Amino acid sequence: MVTDLPEVADGAVPPQGPPAPDDESGTGGRGGWAKWVRRSVLGLVLALVVPLLGAEAALRLNYAGDLADGTYTRSKDAIWLGHAWVDGRKTDTDFTALAGRLKHTGIRDLYVHSGPLEHDGTLPESDYPKAAWLIESVHRELPGVRVQAWLGDKLATESPDGLRLQNPATRTAIVASTRQILAAGFDGAHFDLEPLHSGDANYLDLLDRLHEVTRAHHAQLSVAAHQIDPLPAFHSFWGTVTNHPKWWSQAYFGQVARRVDQIAVMSYDTMQPLQSLYGGYVAQQTSLALEVTPDDTDLLMGLPFFHENRFGHRGAAETVPAAVRGVRLGLSRTDAHRTNFGVALYVDFAATEADWAAYQAGWVR
Repeated sequence: MVTDLPEVADGAVPPQGPPAPDDESGTGGRGGWAKWVRRSVLGLVLALVVPLLGAEAALRLNYAGDLADGTYTRSKDAIWLGHAWVDGRKTDTDFTALAGRLKHTGIRDLYVHSGPLEHDGTLPESDYPKAAWLIESVHRELPGVRVQAWLGDKLATESPDGLRLQNPATRTAIVASTRQILAAGFDGAHFDLEPLHSGDANYLDLLDRLHEVTRAHHAQLSVAAHQIDPLPAFHSFWGTVTNHPKWWSQAYFGQVARRVDQIAVMSYDTMQPLQSLYGGYVAQQTSLALEVTPDDTDLLMGLPFFHENRFGHRGAAETVPAAVRGVRLGLSRTDAHRTNFGVALYVDFAATEADWAAYQAGWVR
């Protein structure tokens, strides 16, 4: 079908658009089209790279500065322990070694993997047959140290498989599982549910219900928390691009912190390539978390006691010394005298002697 072209007055220039792909001239056509595409791609790359480079430069600057006096352990640190401590693989000899390791540190809480939860929120008692042995041993040999059941599961937020917090029956089952582990003698419940998207109201409802139970038992409620947006609303941008928001808004982090006794930031897996950038990132995260965590809630910053190289984590960059300096910098700048503060070591079975030495030298002293 042929349509009439718009009339053009003598001497007028017709409307211009992108060069026609079948034009062979040097200013239009394939050559011009290719040039237009290259410029567009370059503009897009610059729009993404320049802000990224600026952000990384800011993190490097954030790693510089002086540390305030007294910014080390308040004896309110924690460590995540693997499932072997409650399933029968660990022995009295293993515990003696652990107790000797912990006696001269600032560690007060042990998050002992006792799950995972089933996707319906239930917890088989067969998952932690040696819990009583561990709890009794800790209370006998390490007075004042608390044993919390580390419970978690994969959430069905980014795939069809997993636990669904939007199901009221599932949340009720998680509450019942918490009563179950407290009856078994644990001093608290520590939850790590991932990936948990910022703004999830069902999670807040669950925490309200869980806190009623733990308070009634004079027990602790603690959670492992996602990192806070390093740039405003960054979780929304990242979620749109990757379908994995990863970060929480600072406001949502504060909402979670107000509902628990302890909140431990998983300040590792940060995608930072250098120790200085990682340390600057941890300093920023520490400040952001301090700003919205109530004074009566224990805030703990995670230290990477593991060594891997994969997307999101570079072992040579995410080190204990860099993390400790970052934590101390953030504490120095934001709330140097805060008492309800510590670090959380992840994880016992991957830790090296160098990790322990760096924790002792940089934070315990």
